[in-house]
Amino acid sequence: MKFPRKPLFWSVAFGHAVNDTFMSLGAVLLTFMKSRAILPIGTQEIGLAETFRALVGSFSQPFFGWMVEKTGGRWLGAWGVAWTVGFMLLGIALAVATGSFWLMIIPYSLAALGSGAFHPVGALHAAESDKSRANINISWFFLCGQLGLAFGPLVTGFLLQQFNSVVPVFALGLLVIPAVIWMALRIPSKEAYLHAAPEKSASKSAIDFSVLPWKALGLLLLVVTLRGIAQPGSGPFIPVLFEDKGWEPASYGFIASMYWLASGLSGVWFSNLEDRFDRRYIVAASLALCAPAFFFLPYVDGVWAVVLAIIGGGLSGGSHSIIVTAAQELMPGSKAFASGAILGIIFGMGALGSLLIGTVASATSLTFAFGMIGVSALVAAASAFLLPRPHVKVEELSPSEELLEVGD
Repeated sequence: MKFPRKPLFWSVAFGHAVNDTFMSLGAVLLTFMKSRAILPIGTQEIGLAETFRALVGSFSQPFFGWMVEKTGGRWLGAWGVAWTVGFMLLGIALAVATGSFWLMIIPYSLAALGSGAFHPVGALHAAESDKSRANINISWFFLCGQLGLAFGPLVTGFLLQQFNSVVPVFALGLLVIPAVIWMALRIPSKEAYLHAAPEKSASKSAIDFSVLPWKALGLLLLVVTLRGIAQPGSGPFIPVLFEDKGWEPASYGFIASMYWLASGLSGVWFSNLEDRFDRRYIVAASLALCAPAFFFLPYVDGVWAVVLAIIGGGLSGGSHSIIVTAAQELMPGSKAFASGAILGIIFGMGALGSLLIGTVASATSLTFAFGMIGVSALVAAASAFLLPRPHVKVEELSPSEELLEVGD
């Protein structure tokens, strides 16, 4: 197991953990406010809130990625995390003060602009902090984000159960202070960034769209689209499923945390496997094997529920860093834009998946909806063979060779 070594890496990794802590605690908070009648909402509204927020982040990320290519993104990264935390807390405050879902959803959704600004910055500098270990660094960067996704539901569920109030959650906002300071000190200034990469001078176009491998990118988009329902679309409904079973906030916060933590840990493992095996087989096998976990999750309780949540989260989410690395390889001269674009698409497809799951669950049941998630994972597994092979320089291939390498 190879550990990242550069202080720049760890600054954006900690920022990622803080950002995703606040992006993940929303589902637990909404579930709690639903159960305590603080907000008059159901499963469909939870899916709608997660969809709006994820779409704001997904549409903004390619734009922010383009900006990062020109500037290095020091302040986009640091202030992006501060924006995420501030607007999430504002949304919670409005929910408690007004009891209005539609007032709450405005800052709740706008919080994703900060996440959209941070992610291209973090992914760029995680990879570029040590170019000889870029793939491993990316997987560790996303592990830190998944640790945040795990920490958010866990600590939020504990605080909600202990105090039966959302007020203590506001203390978590203090985490943003060291994150902003550390990134502001470590991420290169615009001048230093352009000096190290003069080809990205602001006077030039950061991205030459005419030379992009559009066929390969289109196939990658198809894979991400089919995968979106299973991961990350299913995540917001883990706490809802077990709140309906009568679990307390600390318990459904814990199982949601295990789901996200497994996803992050498996991502590091999968990235190490990618050095030995074709990435297409890794992604296909993991998605096929996670399907039974989603099928059976509504039917179990207790320890078996935690086990299946770990299996479902770990196997469905472990390919996250592999997909981002594939996008960066297809656009080697524009890694920040590639990261922003592919992350935006991943989150956008997850958002649409959440909307679909919430709508289906409201019309039928969560049991049926989780069966649908399992089916989507199987379809996504079949599509994984369309992923580009690792380390293939697509721009050097002829059109027929490109199709063979990408989708044979």
